[in-house]
Amino acid sequence: MKERILKQFRKFSPKTYWKEILAVLVILLAFVFFRSERKELQSILPQLRAADGRWIFAGLAVTALYVLLQALMYIYSFRAMGMRLRLSDAVELFLKRNFLSVFLPAGGISSLAYTTSQLRKRNLNATQIHQASAIYGYVGLLTVFLIGVPVILYTIGKQRHAGAAGLSLLLLGLLLGAVFLVVYTFRKKGTLYQWISRKFPSVINNIDAVFSGTINKRQLWLTIAASLAIECCGIAHVYISIYALGAAPSFQVAAVGYTLSVVLMILSPFLRGLGAVEFTMLYIFMGYGYRHDEGLGITLLYRVFEFWIPLMLGLFAFVWRGRQLVARIMPAIGIFFLGIVNIISVATPPLAERMRLDRYYLPVEAIHASKLMVLVMGVSLLVTSAYLIKGLRAAWIAALVFTALSILGNIAKALDYEESLLAGFILVLLITNSKQYRIKENPRWIRIGFATFFITLFSVCLFDFLSFYFIDKRHFGIDFNWRQSLYYTLRSFLLFSDDELTPKTHFGRDFVNITRFLGSCAWLLLIYSLLRPRIFDDTVPDAKTASELAREILEEHGRSAVDYFKTMPDKQLFFSGITSGFTAYRVANDFAVVLEEPVCAAEDKIDVLTEFEAFCKQEGLKTVYYRVDESSLLHFEDLKKMKIFIGQEAIMEVAQFTLEGKDRKSLRNGLNSLQKKGYETVFIASPHSDALLQELESVSDEWLDKFEKKEMVFSQGMFSREEIRHSDVILVKDAEGRVQAFLNIIRDYTPEECTYDLIRKRLEAPGGCMDALIVKLTEYAREKQYKYLNLGMIPLNGLNTPDNPAERIIKYASQRMGSLRHYKTLRDFKEKYATIWENKYMIFGNDFDLLQIPGALRKVMKPLSDTN
Repeated sequence: MKERILKQFRKFSPKTYWKEILAVLVILLAFVFFRSERKELQSILPQLRAADGRWIFAGLAVTALYVLLQALMYIYSFRAMGMRLRLSDAVELFLKRNFLSVFLPAGGISSLAYTTSQLRKRNLNATQIHQASAIYGYVGLLTVFLIGVPVILYTIGKQRHAGAAGLSLLLLGLLLGAVFLVVYTFRKKGTLYQWISRKFPSVINNIDAVFSGTINKRQLWLTIAASLAIECCGIAHVYISIYALGAAPSFQVAAVGYTLSVVLMILSPFLRGLGAVEFTMLYIFMGYGYRHDEGLGITLLYRVFEFWIPLMLGLFAFVWRGRQLVARIMPAIGIFFLGIVNIISVATPPLAERMRLDRYYLPVEAIHASKLMVLVMGVSLLVTSAYLIKGLRAAWIAALVFTALSILGNIAKALDYEESLLAGFILVLLITNSKQYRIKENPRWIRIGFATFFITLFSVCLFDFLSFYFIDKRHFGIDFNWRQSLYYTLRSFLLFSDDELTPKTHFGRDFVNITRFLGSCAWLLLIYSLLRPRIFDDTVPDAKTASELAREILEEHGRSAVDYFKTMPDKQLFFSGITSGFTAYRVANDFAVVLEEPVCAAEDKIDVLTEFEAFCKQEGLKTVYYRVDESSLLHFEDLKKMKIFIGQEAIMEVAQFTLEGKDRKSLRNGLNSLQKKGYETVFIASPHSDALLQELESVSDEWLDKFEKKEMVFSQGMFSREEIRHSDVILVKDAEGRVQAFLNIIRDYTPEECTYDLIRKRLEAPGGCMDALIVKLTEYAREKQYKYLNLGMIPLNGLNTPDNPAERIIKYASQRMGSLRHYKTLRDFKEKYATIWENKYMIFGNDFDLLQIPGALRKVMKPLSDTN
């Protein structure tokens, strides 16, 4: 352990971790600033409260103008590269990039790589987006330099404190010059370009793409003009802050303070200079004769206008895109909280004054009934919240009713207007977010629930009626007649509290508790029946005719490498009523998880998707489309759903594959090594004997056991003797003739393409066995005149430009999490053969569904035998 620690310590180098070290220093500086100035911060609060409101309003107006000019700057920089950008998209792009820049290393530059989903949806070219962003970034640096130089020269002429600002501008000028030289040499293909093309030929195409293109000079000048106006807004913010706090105004101080703050934000490695900017600006103001509290107040007010307000607007921009998630969750949390409040309200004693007033207007019976109603509503709201969060329409209606009853009950039981106001607020929240709850329950299941409820109602009431009628007088002190028996039965079933019915014996108390328990169970059953959609049966019935029809449709319209798995026993099939087509899906956790998309004619896909969506809505199911090809995304546009990248499919162009050349040397050596050891690779056509199937099953079982794998289905197959019996196989045998590895070839419905399903080996088999199987499969594909060989999908890999926060998380996890690194190993293996990489996506409803989908996917990918 000690040696490992020392080894890691020796690896540590300031050169390697310079960004992290600078980030820590900046954070420490921010801490020191706010810690050292805590007393002054407290002392200026009265000063800030006493600030001139007119100047504060002027500062806010300039902030709005600042955001607008930033958006215009983006619009002009995009136009300079021949692209059109809407003002709303430009505002969103600035706010989000500005927000991210605070938290990214060298955020002012690195945040320019972030592209909002709105730009992607408008099909803007990614290369041009980066080019326009580079123009935006460079012009922003340039105008700071253009504004800063005359300010610093003027300050030096006055012999005032300008050393720090001058040094910062010098660094900024050197940076601008270096960037200009790099761009110039790349565009002119100079010495640096030639050196990179020799040393790193793989990146030269990307460089050509980024630095090529014609720039519209008129739009470039407009970009510069907008950026200069932004710098003027910054100076105006400092000037307004000085006026607002009643200090002596000075344009020179405002210009120097702003210039220095912007340069520090640009050069800061982390947090956009938070702390460092405040510390330095305070030093500048004190150098110009301002008091300590005045300088601190001006600095903080300026930072509110220039830094904190745009930062908060950026946060709002991110939250606004995810508002569906908030809109779905907040009402559910609200009624859950209201349920707890109702229960606590009943359990705690009421205020005496309110209780006296309440009894003046309402009889005691009504007060007792309202208390019990509030308690029942509290429990019902807790139950309803669990279903409301799933988006059920019935749960929303029930929540409305229960919340409205809670308002009346809380007023009636003890004039608890606080609880009623809370319930009223939640009622408004439910009404305003009604569109979030669209999933309808199954009418058949509701009929079953009501039938069960009324049967339970009749049984419990009959039991209570007979019990009251025949019960001995000594238990309650009442000799019940049939009218009294019916009266107390209904009151007991409706959970009304009754002071008239006082048990005299232990049996009497137990009897009352039993009747209330039975009544509570009946009401909970009714609530469950209303809120719970029908539990969809995931078992697959014997549907030989349906499978045959699906295979006929596949022969006509099949176009995918995984169409083969759409008729497997784990799938349920929905056949279109308007055209020849079907959808293969499996149900889990109230989701209908569809494999790819419907199988039908291309022109009918949108209609079949709409038909299937209506079917799922009727059944109370949400839809997820798993492994959709990028070219098929247009079919889902009318459904207003979301998409997320899930991986890439590796495809080999058979004609281009060869074992010749320097880059294939290691592959040739591995195959030659196998041959020298007596291994041979053979192709065997179906059908196969039981003896061979038993040996292949032995290999499969060892692969599952020794490599700690589990059978996965849905978009792939599992070992099945009957499936393997009727598919061609490729085997790797050792010198003794034992099978060490195998793969089975399956039907690929993509024209001119070949693929396989299982590829498995024994623990002792050499690593080159897998390569031998793929090479032999390539020979088979060439003999059958296939043009392509589909090598399957690699999850969570190949994402270069994330489109949304979820994709950014996927990219980060695939690169950093050890449990996902085996996908990188799989990609390294397939990259030896693949020449084409096709993106695959998952289509789903909203952000909240994304939190529940992983659990549904885990279930549908398990064999049926594991889910029963």
